[in-house]
Amino acid sequence: MRASELREKSEVELEDLEHELSEELFKLRMKHFTGQLQQVALLKTKRRDIARVKTILREKERAAFAAEENE
Repeated sequence: MRASELREKSEVELEDLEHELSEELFKLRMKHFTGQLQQVALLKTKRRDIARVKTILREKERAAFAAEENE
């Protein structure tokens, strides 16, 4: 998932995506703890995807706040 793709999405879409990714990460963790997960690297990629989404959300929040402040 690229940051440029995420920047094109709205805040609502990003929040939904963050929720979905968090659920997927939870499921992956459960599989890992029970020994059913073969690709352990997926945990790392999901965590990074969640971090990207949160970063973009924060950028949009700060941009909106700056726009309000300048008015």
